[in-house]
Amino acid sequence: MVSIVPKKGKLLIAEPALTGDVSFNRSVVLLAEHNEEGSVGFILNKPLEYDISDLVTEINVPFKVFNGGPVEQDNLYFIHKVPHLIEGSIEISDGIYWGGDFEKTIKLINELTISETDIRFFLGYSGWDSLQLDQELTSKSWVVVNNEYQSSIIEKSSSAFWKEKMVELGGDYLIWSNAPENPTLN
Repeated sequence: MVSIVPKKGKLLIAEPALTGDVSFNRSVVLLAEHNEEGSVGFILNKPLEYDISDLVTEINVPFKVFNGGPVEQDNLYFIHKVPHLIEGSIEISDGIYWGGDFEKTIKLINELTISETDIRFFLGYSGWDSLQLDQELTSKSWVVVNNEYQSSIIEKSSSAFWKEKMVELGGDYLIWSNAPENPTLN
């Protein structure tokens, strides 16, 4: 399978060879930035045991929080599709935005103006230094695919997402879609 060139807004699908990598095993990552200085992304399919109200006491709504990646896991990040409501948002692509005015975001969530289908929170992010992601692509750690979901990626199934992408890739990936997460425990 020849993957496309990475750029912000694309999805990184972890190759089955990443089995055993605690952070990225069976991950689907949305690239929020990719340039000559490096890459930043958020793992979309690794929900945590926390709700946002557990981490930000000012928020009264129990939106799920996801593991965004192994970098700065003590920091909270978010992507959303409501830039008209959240000032300072950075466009990723296809109607998906990153960050913005957090105090206003809290207020809008508590007023129920922003719903869980509009926003996704992450602890940490996935980061690669300059050329590091390119090296991982060369070593076949990732497949890059288009984000055909566009802004509805926020609503996409979390735990089964990697398996769905393996099935879509077809070929040898179909076999991996049904393999146990840890083959040594089989």
